[in-house]
Amino acid sequence: MSPGPGIGATNGTGRLPAPAGRLIDRGRTVRFTFEGRSYEGFAGDTIASALAANDVWLLSRSFKYRRPRGILTMAGHDANTLVQIGPEPNVLADRRRISDGLEVHGQNYDGSLEHDRGRWVEAFGRFMPVGFYYKAFYRPKGAWKFWEPIIRAKAGLGKVDTRAHHGYFDKQYLFADVAVIGGGPAGLVAALQAAEAGAEVILVEDTPELGGSLNYARFDAEGERGRKIGDELRAAVAATPNIRVLTEAICTGWFADNWLPVIRGNRLYKMRAKAVVVATGSLEQPMVFRNNDLPGVMLGSAAQRLIGLYGVRPGRRAVVATANDDGYGVALDLADAGVAVQAVVDLRPAATPSPRATAVFGRGIRVLTGHTVAEALPAPSRDRVGGVLVSAITGEGTFAAAAQTIECDLLCMSVGYSPAGQLLHHAGATFVYDHVSHMFQPGALPAHVFAAGSVNGAYDLEAVLTEGRRAGWAAAKDAGFAAGPEPAPAGDKGAAGQTHPWPIFPHKKGKDFVDFDEDLQVKDLVNGIADGFDNVELLKRYSTVGMGPSQGRHSAVAAVRITAKETGRDLASMAVTTQRPPYMPEKFGHLGGRIFDPERHTPMHDRHLEAGARMMPAGVWLRPAYYGRPENREEAIREEVLNVRRNVGLIDVSTLGGLDIRGPDAAEFLNRLYTFAYAKQPVGRSRYVLMTEQAGAIVDDGVACRFHEEHFYVTATTSGVDAVYRQMLFWNAQWRLDVDVANVTAAYAGMNIAGPRAREVLQTLCDDVDLSPEGFPYMGVRMGKVAGVPARLLRVGFVGELGYEIHVPASQGEAVWDALMAAGRPFGIRPFGVEAQRVLRLEKGHIIVGQDTDGLTHPYEADMAWAINRKKPFFVGGRSIEVQMRRGLTRKLVGFDMEDPQAPVPEECHLVIHDGDIVGRVTSAVRSPTLGKVIGLAYVAPDQAEPGRSFDIRIGGGRIVQGRVVPVPFYDPDNKRQEM
Repeated sequence: MSPGPGIGATNGTGRLPAPAGRLIDRGRTVRFTFEGRSYEGFAGDTIASALAANDVWLLSRSFKYRRPRGILTMAGHDANTLVQIGPEPNVLADRRRISDGLEVHGQNYDGSLEHDRGRWVEAFGRFMPVGFYYKAFYRPKGAWKFWEPIIRAKAGLGKVDTRAHHGYFDKQYLFADVAVIGGGPAGLVAALQAAEAGAEVILVEDTPELGGSLNYARFDAEGERGRKIGDELRAAVAATPNIRVLTEAICTGWFADNWLPVIRGNRLYKMRAKAVVVATGSLEQPMVFRNNDLPGVMLGSAAQRLIGLYGVRPGRRAVVATANDDGYGVALDLADAGVAVQAVVDLRPAATPSPRATAVFGRGIRVLTGHTVAEALPAPSRDRVGGVLVSAITGEGTFAAAAQTIECDLLCMSVGYSPAGQLLHHAGATFVYDHVSHMFQPGALPAHVFAAGSVNGAYDLEAVLTEGRRAGWAAAKDAGFAAGPEPAPAGDKGAAGQTHPWPIFPHKKGKDFVDFDEDLQVKDLVNGIADGFDNVELLKRYSTVGMGPSQGRHSAVAAVRITAKETGRDLASMAVTTQRPPYMPEKFGHLGGRIFDPERHTPMHDRHLEAGARMMPAGVWLRPAYYGRPENREEAIREEVLNVRRNVGLIDVSTLGGLDIRGPDAAEFLNRLYTFAYAKQPVGRSRYVLMTEQAGAIVDDGVACRFHEEHFYVTATTSGVDAVYRQMLFWNAQWRLDVDVANVTAAYAGMNIAGPRAREVLQTLCDDVDLSPEGFPYMGVRMGKVAGVPARLLRVGFVGELGYEIHVPASQGEAVWDALMAAGRPFGIRPFGVEAQRVLRLEKGHIIVGQDTDGLTHPYEADMAWAINRKKPFFVGGRSIEVQMRRGLTRKLVGFDMEDPQAPVPEECHLVIHDGDIVGRVTSAVRSPTLGKVIGLAYVAPDQAEPGRSFDIRIGGGRIVQGRVVPVPFYDPDNKRQEM
């Protein structure tokens, strides 16, 4: 392979003049290297197109036999163009654009790309039949240890540099009423139709420019129709403000509820849409014949892309093998590009009359009907096609022995299509074989998903546009928009005659490749079926057909056809192998890139910042950790704790979950969901709630406030409320009780005023509720007004002091906070944060679900038997808890302290050791400002759980310290302060 002349000298050989090459900028020259040699291309060129313009066609070596490979699709749908760029392996050369200084290398070869020392493997191909790896290397005993390093050295494609810089990757959330995947004619029309109905549309296209096949394919004899329609549709989309376009973006999968991952550059968009239109088009399929993998043998659409998009002449002398009218369009495009079309080889007995076929005949191009390419002949260099043998077709997959040789350096295949329906497969659509069109076509589609264009079996351009309009209309209507009258349906979709039923011509000498990725020949599949793997899914795993980088895009249909023929089954009873995400390769960087989580602020967020709060994440919320300077963190937390104990403090608890349960069966509903009893709970009282899942593990807690016989207000943890809400909906779908469940977390702002002077402060703002101990006792709930704002008041004591939780409409949260702070100023009020709250609750021995429990903790382990009503006939998880208790405890949560006031504070997850074994862990520990010593909670062995027992804790550095089991609560064990 020689470097070839520079760009300036290639107009007569490789580069075509304008208007060919709509994606390149001829005013900007780009220099790059391939295999250490310098080349020039234009801005917008891909690696493959720039090299082709320089007459370089050998790009890679095949995985198994190291055969030369070059352009096949020019669309990134095959593995033939995989190259290495620095430390990045497996880059698609027909998608990656060139840049100044880019260094590109081939991969999967020994020595040099042109002279690969690994080619000897092909000579031993007869010793590596299909499935040979299952039949060898396991004997004699220990043989695998010998073969493993050899096989690993030969396996793989590119080379991974584990020291390479990670680079920057991130994620972003997107939301759309209608997402349209595919910016070809069907997708463009669908987006415009949906947008006209008022929907917010996101249009995703994987190429640099909208238009799809309109940008390169020939739809008429003159070659103007597609360009004109494409220009009109692009202009209309650009003028529509409610369509957002993402070009060079690939939707790699469909997941539940129309969750769509879209990759664009180094960003992964997490897109959610109400309705999705899949307009991904179809994939042109290769023929199967001897040496069909040689560089210079490519799909007709690949040649058209080289001409139309990149201004590259794909060859000098060409043969077009076709079985449809599109192949005649390819021949016309080649001829217009100055390529001498030696012959059109039409597999059909006669060409179908059409303007494009008539134009080919009118130009005097030789047409051979009823013939096939039986073999591609390598050029003397052996790294590109040099000619073809053409024979008359004698039957399905057979041809006459007599053949004529036609010299050429380009062979274009246009024999049929397969829908690019991977996203529809992901969504659960089924594809069935249609004997009329000889293609698999989608059957019933799932809810909120629509298909248009050739992915849905439409190939006539007018039918494609009509389908796009109907799909856009249906998607907009499904998303809730008044879409107007339904567009008329398409007539003849033009699918019949597009795809040959059997473009497979096995050769007695083999090298007739079905799967280019895995170097699989027809005989490999036939032998695999003979070995008993006669189901296409089993054959895939035995032979590896469809398991390479291309994921069966160009081998799956041929594999199904061969399987059907060998087993005598009807294709209509079969399907291609399961299509799973991702549709296109994803980098680990996309999966592990920086995450931008949603961030929620409480109504009092600005007040916290003004007061000097240091914010911390709590689920998706930001909450004040403490108030003060970071260097004074410990002192700030200590002062906040002591102020609550001595005076009065105010904490924002808006992030706690709030759920309204209403209806005649509200009490019964809670009785089944939670461990305690609620049927006889008095109105005006609250009761602790503990939720367990079906296996008996603790999942959440809170309080249930009964404001009416048929109305409970239930609180939940900040991080757990969404899961609790889902569980409530799930279980009531089974039980069908007469209740309504509403997640009102965002509707309320919450604050907890606590401390011995809390009542004095609240009385100044609340004159319609009796706040006396008799009128509003501990665990009571009331409705009233605070600072003139309607409020739900809960007298609870999470921090162990006299306290009131105040829940007001979110819009009034800041106003009520301001009023409480102003009213409490004479009483020494100050805000306190989450860190102080954690210390206060630990002094009272209250657990935090998820910190003092894990995914396996049941109530008896957490010393919460008091929260279980054993007289109830049922609650979720109850049966599992009984089973666990019969087995006995293996650990128990206990309170502990340290007698040494200078003892270090154990950290969460420091281990509890018993007789040299790990028996538990520390879940919470602090140096209590109130008690003046270290206190905490830890899991210990059951025989260590008695008060007064000492146990070992291994802290940082392997040091062992002593903890002593003590009763909880540590502070105010008689609860006199919170009941005052």
